[in-house]
Amino acid sequence: MDRNLALELVRVTEAAALACGRWVGKGDKMSADEAATEAMRRTLDAVEISGTVVIGEGEMDQAPMLYIGERLGRGNGQDVDIAVDPLEGTNICAKGLNGSIATIALSPKGGFLHAPDMYMEKIAVGPTAKGAIDINATPTTNLQRVADAKKCYIEDLTVVILDRPRHDKIVEEIRKAGARIHLITDGDVAPAIAAAVEGSGVDMLLGIGGAPEGVLAAAALKCMGGDMQGRLIFMNDDERDRAAGMGIDNFERIYQCEEMASGDVVFAATGVTNGDLLRGIRYYSGGAETHSIVMRSKTRTIRFVEARHSFDFKPKY
Repeated sequence: MDRNLALELVRVTEAAALACGRWVGKGDKMSADEAATEAMRRTLDAVEISGTVVIGEGEMDQAPMLYIGERLGRGNGQDVDIAVDPLEGTNICAKGLNGSIATIALSPKGGFLHAPDMYMEKIAVGPTAKGAIDINATPTTNLQRVADAKKCYIEDLTVVILDRPRHDKIVEEIRKAGARIHLITDGDVAPAIAAAVEGSGVDMLLGIGGAPEGVLAAAALKCMGGDMQGRLIFMNDDERDRAAGMGIDNFERIYQCEEMASGDVVFAATGVTNGDLLRGIRYYSGGAETHSIVMRSKTRTIRFVEARHSFDFKPKY
């Protein structure tokens, strides 16, 4: 993977974040998502790659752009697979809450798990606890293993979980074990990444969220040396049929981080609203500031990029 693509991807996520940032707190998640999607596609189509969307906004009949199978880029560059979420946390953005981001990842052809738009059970940690987690173990067991790996007490750990009724028993067990919990309303990619950032205040992500978001999180954690496991959760036969159509034949399989994102992976994200990982868009007279992260698995280089955008010299998203 050309290392120059990393900074090109930051331009892509910046454009998406600047576009949907205008919709923060306005209660219109559809318009926010459309703005991010249009800006991301427009910018991505100018990048010198020959890319295919494998994680995107849905099937062709469900999404007008960034749909699964769409070809993007100038067509004269590297042949890559693309995973995108132009606005992760649409409800968060609409309500002006913390934690929404614009995100994208690239891999060599065939590098990403072609995850259908359904649920995935996940557990994610940073490099210090790599190899310590087991999705089949109880939350208490995983907490103890992570605490041992990090040489701390369970009471020192903070676990991020989506605030859903399906997680009530997990929440109860974690609290009983003594760990702290940060409940989030939406968007579990950024918290998964934060678990791999020292000083973020997040030690583990646990619970059931979206499968496409799981692949994006795995891409980032691969770049950071973190660890993740995922297992698809099927709600009905239609979901099993869709998964089979995407090449998934073992419905009980536990996917390791390297199986969800393999090869030389590049990942980028830009904050839309403030979060544990990134600051949100900050507008000022004539421009705006963005805060992004970009990384590459081959070198494990992680860059935080602060940028000032002057609207006199670039589009006013």
